[in-house]
Amino acid sequence: MTNDNVAPEANWTYQTIKQFCQRNPAFTDGGIRHNIFFEKTNGLKESGAIVRNGGRILIHEERFFAWIEKRSGKGVQV
Repeated sequence: MTNDNVAPEANWTYQTIKQFCQRNPAFTDGGIRHNIFFEKTNGLKESGAIVRNGGRILIHEERFFAWIEKRSGKGVQV
């Protein structure tokens, strides 16, 4: 059984800020929240890495790391 309404993107890995920081200890809760607070000016919003569902903020891990790479000048396109 297939679902034709699913977007072609296969990796739908969304995590809360807490889950993301536990899985990636190089990032702190405060650091992530700082980037989210300034998402309109730092390009995070345009990357699509942050999704809001009700009052919960979710991070798309793959897009977040692509955004990090882009900011660091590695040339990865988001």
